[in-house]
Amino acid sequence: MILTKEQQAILDGEKGETLAKVMKTLVMYGEAFEAEKLVPVSSKYNHLVTSFGLKVMSPVYDLMQKLLDAGVSSEQKFSVDPRPLDKNVPANFLQNFVFNKFMYTKQGFYEEQLEKLGLMDKNAFTCTCYMDEVGNKPAKGDVLSWAESSAVVYANSVLGARCNRNSGIIDIMGSIVGYVPYFGLLTDEGRRATWVVKVQTTKKPEAQLLGSAIGMKVMEDVPYVVGLDAWLGNELDDAACSYLKDFGAATASNGAVGLYHIANLTPEAKELGESLIVEGAREYIIDDAELERVKNEYPVVWKNPDAKPKLCFIGCPHLSLAQLVDWTERLEVALEQVGKKKVCIPTVFTAAPGVLEAFDKTEYAARLAATGVVTSYICPLMYMNNPLCKKMPVITSSNKLRTYTSARYYTDDEILSAITKGGK
Repeated sequence: MILTKEQQAILDGEKGETLAKVMKTLVMYGEAFEAEKLVPVSSKYNHLVTSFGLKVMSPVYDLMQKLLDAGVSSEQKFSVDPRPLDKNVPANFLQNFVFNKFMYTKQGFYEEQLEKLGLMDKNAFTCTCYMDEVGNKPAKGDVLSWAESSAVVYANSVLGARCNRNSGIIDIMGSIVGYVPYFGLLTDEGRRATWVVKVQTTKKPEAQLLGSAIGMKVMEDVPYVVGLDAWLGNELDDAACSYLKDFGAATASNGAVGLYHIANLTPEAKELGESLIVEGAREYIIDDAELERVKNEYPVVWKNPDAKPKLCFIGCPHLSLAQLVDWTERLEVALEQVGKKKVCIPTVFTAAPGVLEAFDKTEYAARLAATGVVTSYICPLMYMNNPLCKKMPVITSSNKLRTYTSARYYTDDEILSAITKGGK
């Protein structure tokens, strides 16, 4: 790898042994992917994936402490993934006992480390850091050192920033030295599409289901999606961005997609069009039957497939303000139709703390609370990591949560029916 004089100086230890080790790690990481150089991180803020104080993560806390003891801090302030605990989320005595005594015993300590290292603020805990209410939205062309797959794919695709699918710790190291290896999705060639996906459905496809189908088909490749703009339009308004947030999270978790292009909609697709598609790109046609096939092949891992759901999570990744409003209105209509006032399954809507604060200032907050739904900043994945929660029959409209836990996936309409009418 060719380094600049400043980069070589850091590697040689001119700024201390700790920074030298950080630089060495990034160089080795880059060389593993045949990167020829490092490039500056240009975004204002970073985003970290590790937010949870699991007892078994002691190597992470040790590394963080070594950085702090050496007087090292991040070149950028940063946001971090959601907290794992919230007393407002339904949990029984034994589940809470496991959470607090066996699992997230280092949460307070780890949050103190994050604050000292450069956390944006005490509420900067969310997987959707790019929401306006959070304040970590990179600009088109910004080079990032992020982790969190759903945030990376959104930043690359919807915002036109540039970031590889980094692992935890690599994200903070890039932020500390201010450089990341130049390869993959940072390069023009690495952002070209090797798949053309043609959406030929008779109605607007479910975001989480469409993303799942594409992710499982193209895996880590870059898809160029044609036909979706017929349902989303040609402008990245709140509705389109919310849709693409969920769509991208499914492509990233059900596959390993770090970037997608939507014809006539996402920035690079509008600017460069089909020139983004490589010669010989493979084709995948998605119609109603294909989406139904994908959904029907999801495994049901509940011990009793016919069990009555005991909990419902909506918001993985975290919901936008527009989605909270939309869900409130849909819930009210559905409950009125069945002559009920409250949901019949305990239901949790998750969103970023800043989004929840904005939502609480609207008339919709009281209206949603009246339906019995709980709002939270929690990470549903971290909740489901509890072995006692894992055994529960939990339903969700998140394909990411389905993929990583025992939660069972249903479409938004199916979820709405289940929590207002019962069943599923």
